[in-house]
Amino acid sequence: MSKGILGIKVGMTSIFDASGNHYPCTVIEVEPNVVTQIRTQEKDGYEAVQVALGEKKEKRTAKSMKGHFQAAGTSPKRHVREFALSERELSLGDEIRVEELFSEGEVINVAGVSKGKGFQGVVKRHKFRGVGDATHGQHNRQRAPGSIGAGSDPSRVFKGMRMAGRMGTDRVTIKNLQIMRILPDQNAVLVNGAVPGPKNGLVELRKKK
Repeated sequence: MSKGILGIKVGMTSIFDASGNHYPCTVIEVEPNVVTQIRTQEKDGYEAVQVALGEKKEKRTAKSMKGHFQAAGTSPKRHVREFALSERELSLGDEIRVEELFSEGEVINVAGVSKGKGFQGVVKRHKFRGVGDATHGQHNRQRAPGSIGAGSDPSRVFKGMRMAGRMGTDRVTIKNLQIMRILPDQNAVLVNGAVPGPKNGLVELRKKK
C-alpha cells in the first residue's frame, strides 16, 4: 500500500462534536488514485509506488505518457506523484481509496503549493514593521527596507539579505493535522485546520513516518 494519496482542496467548513466543540476543517476531495508504476530496488534503485489522479484529454497528453498510462490500463491522468511503499502488495492499475489508507482520528501530514502573492515588499514578505511615525521627515519611508549593507568594508550586500521579491508558490508541508471525517460516498476527507494552496489546488496526504 502507498503511504500517501493525492487530493484536491475544495475549501473550508466547520464541524461540531457531541460536546459542542467547534473545529474548522479543510475539505479535500480524494478520488481513487490509480497505480501507474511500481518502483523496485532492482530496477530503479529504490522502492516506491507512482499514483495518478484527474482525467486529462488524450490530445493534450504526450505520446510517451499515453503509452505509460496504457501499460497501467488506465486513461491519461493530469497529476502523477510517487509515495513510499508500505506492507501491502500493489499491481499496475490498482485503485487506492482514502478509506483504505486512512482512518478518522489519524494524524497526517499535508503538502501543497502555497498561493502566489507576486512581487511583495519587506513588510508583507518578511514581516518588517516599517517606520511607525510619519512625522519628522518620514513622509515616504513607512514601508521601506532601510539600510541593506555596510560601508566600504565589505563593499557588498551579504547573501540572504531579506529584501523585496517574489512571494508564495512554495512547496509547504503542514504537519500533524487530524482527520476529523472520512466520507467515502463523496470521496472526501475533512482535515482539522488549514492546508496550503488555493481552492482546486493539488495536495498530498501522507502518513506520518
